[in-house]
Amino acid sequence: MEHIRRKVEAGEPLRDTELDTLRSAARDTPGPTLRLAVAHALVNAGAERDALHLLESLRRDFPQDVQVRLGLARALLGLERPGDAEAVLREALVLNPGDPEALKVLAVLALRRGEHGRARAYVAEVLEKDPFDSEAQLVQAELESADVPPPPAPRVQALRSEFSATLLAALHRAGVACRRQGKDLLVKLASGEVGRVDVASLYAAYRDGAEELSAYVAGLVAQLGGLSVLDGEARSLETRVRPVLRPAGFSAQAVGALHRPGPAGLEVFYVLEDPEFVHYLPEASLAPAGLSVEAVDARAWRNLEAQPAPVRPVVLDEGQVVLAETLSGLWAVAGGDGYDAARVLTAEQQRRLVLHTGTGPLRIHLGRREFALVCRESDAPSCESLSRLGTAPDGIAGLFRLSGEGLERL
Repeated sequence: MEHIRRKVEAGEPLRDTELDTLRSAARDTPGPTLRLAVAHALVNAGAERDALHLLESLRRDFPQDVQVRLGLARALLGLERPGDAEAVLREALVLNPGDPEALKVLAVLALRRGEHGRARAYVAEVLEKDPFDSEAQLVQAELESADVPPPPAPRVQALRSEFSATLLAALHRAGVACRRQGKDLLVKLASGEVGRVDVASLYAAYRDGAEELSAYVAGLVAQLGGLSVLDGEARSLETRVRPVLRPAGFSAQAVGALHRPGPAGLEVFYVLEDPEFVHYLPEASLAPAGLSVEAVDARAWRNLEAQPAPVRPVVLDEGQVVLAETLSGLWAVAGGDGYDAARVLTAEQQRRLVLHTGTGPLRIHLGRREFALVCRESDAPSCESLSRLGTAPDGIAGLFRLSGEGLERL
């Protein structure tokens, strides 16, 4: 008989002969224990309805027995009646407050309903009495995993070629006149002027963001379609205009853009400050705003003078510019906004350079728009490093000398 009871407690189904033996013993033995074992054996065999009739009888005969309530709840759960099972479990807690078996089943039921706070309270009560209760620990682990939000589905990012093609197609569908020119995109703005857009920066912003390609491109089209170089007010232009240095002949790429000859054979163009788009200021826009070329030039340089960039030590690592932890003989004027080549011509930026490099002529490399590289002219190894550094497609080729006499091409 003991062997049969151990099989029942382990949840194993009994053979017919074993079940008959258990039933016979239950009939001959007073009390609920063996009759309850028969009910559990029936549940183990998938006969919950037969077990339910027996358990209801046991509840009537032994109304104060907690184990009968637990067995009845088990049968009800097997019949997919969780609400009735929960009511029976609460009866068990009335008979035996804090009963761990009842609390654990109630915790599981609460967890299934998504009532994590209630489930956590039930489990905590069990573990407070027995911190090593393995079943309660399992429920607690499931609760903790349920509290962790699932990781977001990985976003499938478009390649740059797909991004560019999608953007061009969307602009054409929206009736925005545009065309590719090298790595840039020329867009006819709402004002009738032509703006130059750096596709690489747009793609980088898309890649670093969270939007899907279609949504991001739709936002760009709406933004580009409504762009205007000027809003008609001179004050708006004056606060946004900045000077930029470009190589000789750049006017062929920025047709109609305001520019003048600059130092060292370079040209000074004027752009309107924008974190995403390069807006070259059209020369034709000055008259409606009541501005002269001289006024725009003076204001652009004043604006840039008020925005000096940090000067950071850098090293060259296999052609890449990397921030250095200690002084290396090379520095970067690193505003990162495309104005750094022009910025080295401002008085405030030169004052800051002197604090790092000391007095004396400097060697300047303008091959990257995102920063300008500087070293002392007296530092032959650093000058040699700059001479070997290549030039980006949108950079200014060659090396320059910056001294009290201005900027000179070497």
